[in-house]
Amino acid sequence: MKRPFARLVGTGRYTPDRILTNADFERMVETSDEWIRERSGIRERRIADDQETGALMAQRACEQVLAAADRTVDDVDMIVVATATADRLLPSQACDLQALLGATNAAAYDVSAACSGFLYCLSVAEGMVAAQQAENILVVGVERLSRVTDYTDRTTCILFGDGAGATLMQPVRDGSGSGILSSYLKTDGTLGDLLYRSGGGATEPPSMEMIESHGHCIKMAGREVFKAAVLSMADACDHALRRAGLVGEEIDLLIPHQANIRIIEATAKHAGIPMDKVYVNVDRYGNTSAASIPIALDECVRNGRIRDGDMVLLVAFGGGFTWASVALRW
Repeated sequence: MKRPFARLVGTGRYTPDRILTNADFERMVETSDEWIRERSGIRERRIADDQETGALMAQRACEQVLAAADRTVDDVDMIVVATATADRLLPSQACDLQALLGATNAAAYDVSAACSGFLYCLSVAEGMVAAQQAENILVVGVERLSRVTDYTDRTTCILFGDGAGATLMQPVRDGSGSGILSSYLKTDGTLGDLLYRSGGGATEPPSMEMIESHGHCIKMAGREVFKAAVLSMADACDHALRRAGLVGEEIDLLIPHQANIRIIEATAKHAGIPMDKVYVNVDRYGNTSAASIPIALDECVRNGRIRDGDMVLLVAFGGGFTWASVALRW
């Protein structure tokens, strides 16, 4: 099939009200606002309370999507959720979301690709549309990273926040040319130990010892992750642009994974896209992993940064290592 045959219709997001600032971290660990901002660009991040489960945050985002797309839950025939922090291991986050939404006509399942998860989900959903398996697919990224963050580790605790973002994928039938023009997915599992959680799975089941040692929390080799991220984001940009027959100058807006301002700047420079065409909200949310790009996408749609016909490039990297990109015409 010739692209585009699937497009995004409607966006939504949910972020908790509670804000954890750099000043708060100055009282928690040995760090400073200046140190955090210089190395990450982060000023604050949102933290979910006990009632703001992943399923609830995703539900709120999806309700906004359906309203924007003028659809009801009965129209939804598939739900694909990207998350690394599901509320529980069984059943999937998507099943709990389906139940909250009351989307009884929808198949639902999770995709695990860390911070690249939302773009992996877009690719999966596009394939389902092409195979005529579904026509209204909710694609969701949601994370509660605060639940797996070690707040005694000053190198990682400053980075992560919570939230959810979503969109609706539908077939293209109007000949407008809007929709997904290209996508690219890549993995290098040999880099898995650079960014990981060792405890909580079947190999190292939950235990008091694991909790006390923070074995269930995120561990990261920051310097090595930075180097690999810059290379993988550049690789992802190159492939998405080439497959879409585009060059950086033709991109109206780059929405990168919001992990670190220096990685974002390096990615934009490599792609030949000036920073005034790059959307950045890492200063306000920190790294929300799979929720990062859909939260930013919704902000761009609602504040007018994306208009009909715009060329948009989405690019991400994450633990695994995974990386991905999607080029689309809005």
